Amino acid sequence: MVNSFDSNAAHGAIADVWCESIVPALVEYVRIPNQSPAFDGDWRAHGHMDRAVALARQWIESRRLPGLRLEVVQIDGRTPVLLAELPGASNDTVLLYGHLDKQPPMHGWSDGLGPWTPVIRDGRLYGRGAADDGYAVFASIAALAELQRQAVPHARCLVLIETCEESGSYDLPAYLDLLAPRIGTPSLVICLDSGCGDYERLWVTTSLRGLGGGTLSVSTLDEGAHSGAATGVVPSTFRIARRLLDRIEDADSGRVLLPELHADIPEQRQRQIEAAAAVLGDGVATGFAFAGDTRAMAADTAELLRNRTWLPGMEITGADGLPAITSAGNVLRPTTALKVSMRFPPTADTRRGTAALKHVLEADPPYGARVSFTAEHAADGWNAPPEAPWLTEALDRASLDSFGKPACYIGEGGTIPFMAMLGRKFPAAQFVITGVLGPKSNAHGPNEFLELATAERLTCCIAAVLVTHGRESGIESRESADERSTTVNREP
Repeated sequence: MVNSFDSNAAHGAIADVWCESIVPALVEYVRIPNQSPAFDGDWRAHGHMDRAVALARQWIESRRLPGLRLEVVQIDGRTPVLLAELPGASNDTVLLYGHLDKQPPMHGWSDGLGPWTPVIRDGRLYGRGAADDGYAVFASIAALAELQRQAVPHARCLVLIETCEESGSYDLPAYLDLLAPRIGTPSLVICLDSGCGDYERLWVTTSLRGLGGGTLSVSTLDEGAHSGAATGVVPSTFRIARRLLDRIEDADSGRVLLPELHADIPEQRQRQIEAAAAVLGDGVATGFAFAGDTRAMAADTAELLRNRTWLPGMEITGADGLPAITSAGNVLRPTTALKVSMRFPPTADTRRGTAALKHVLEADPPYGARVSFTAEHAADGWNAPPEAPWLTEALDRASLDSFGKPACYIGEGGTIPFMAMLGRKFPAAQFVITGVLGPKSNAHGPNEFLELATAERLTCCIAAVLVTHGRESGIESRESADERSTTVNREP
């Protein structure tokens, strides 16, 4: 029986599993248009979410891991959760997290590509959801299977896969409460739903921004009017909306103006930003498909990383009241509605910030226009707790073994609501937040892809970290125990 972890053997075995089993499963997963509930109000009737969960469940069952307990948990009226529990050599618990729901299809996919059309090209699997975050369940189980194959002891592992993450995980708190006795108190949380600065090393996420916003609606008429007659008499709803947005964002620099939406950047994060900037160079900017001569908002890479990870940022992600250009008549439109998406710094109070947005946007409307801001559910950001020395060493060693380079640390501009929930619930836990969303992978946008070689290597890294965690938890391999027993027996 093998008792110590052989990383070289793991790389070969995990590569085989990815090639022969995981990639075909992900190809089928991409075909399923299981949009998150926020984007598919009839998700229950359509049944796509159930299909995605069933696919993952059947794949896990096909791995036949001894002792694995697998179930789909569903609270009435809520999205389902897939829960896999693998007993370990101790009752210490590791919680591994991912999600199966997807963002909407989005326009602009390149010829031959599409959101529900899986295409493998140049080592990348294109299609919606493969990288965000369909691969996570397969990678987590593959890592556990490799530990079993090598007979390496590990702690009890719980794999929790939700289907509401892209909607803000609003169903998840109910499941965390329901499953609290099963989850217990994890000493390590592993999340495979984050990004990477490049595809050349393991990237560890140190922070996540919060997310909030809502719909800004401006009305000046009860019905549209001929623009020739109304222009100059009736104020434009678009112009009013533009003026209101100027209250919260400087149009020249993009800087958010409300102090409630800012937070101080910790000194450690500043140092990590500088270190990541030195590694990435121009890669932060060149990772995006800029149009024409468009350039990034700053020339300094560290400044771009600060902007993306610790400063608030606004985007208008949708609009109502604006007809398509081909059907736009000469009409002064009665209403403009804009969907305002706001990213908050990791430690900012998103509810306080959202309340400030509402107050500033609705106060003293120009021309007395009818203005409303309907806030959406806000998701808190997250700042990682101090990392234990054993974990820092384990991450570096895993990255060196799998990528040939040490691990690197970086904040992410996105939001994973689950992390903030768990951070509050388990303040003593260690966290490994990582992922495969690197340059041009374009999660949420057109041409999303999963870099397959990176996903394989990341799976090996997770297996290696689980081995080290087991040792840190006091689990001994049979080999170590036998050696200690032999030493004792040799004493006179």
